[in-house]
Amino acid sequence: MSGRYVIHLPVVAADLPAAQRLARVVGRWITVLPMMDPGEMTVSEEDEQFLRHRVFCDLRLPGGRRCILRDGHEGECARRLRR
Repeated sequence: MSGRYVIHLPVVAADLPAAQRLARVVGRWITVLPMMDPGEMTVSEEDEQFLRHRVFCDLRLPGGRRCILRDGHEGECARRLRR
C-alpha cells in the first residue's frame, strides 16, 4: 500500500460540464491546503463512478506543482489562470 488515502466528496451537478466547472472552482480554492492535489481531481456520473473525467491538466510544472488549467487546454501549461 502507498500510505495515501483519497477522500471522495460527493457533490451533485446537473451535467458533466457543470460538474467539471464546480470541481475546478473547488480545486482551485482548496489548493491553499498543501495536501490537495487538483491534478488528480475527476468527476463521474453517479451510477458510473468507474468512468471518470479528469478536471485539471495532469502535467507537472518545474518545481513539482501541477498546471491548474482545465484538462485538454490549448497552449502552454500555467500555474495561474490566463486572462
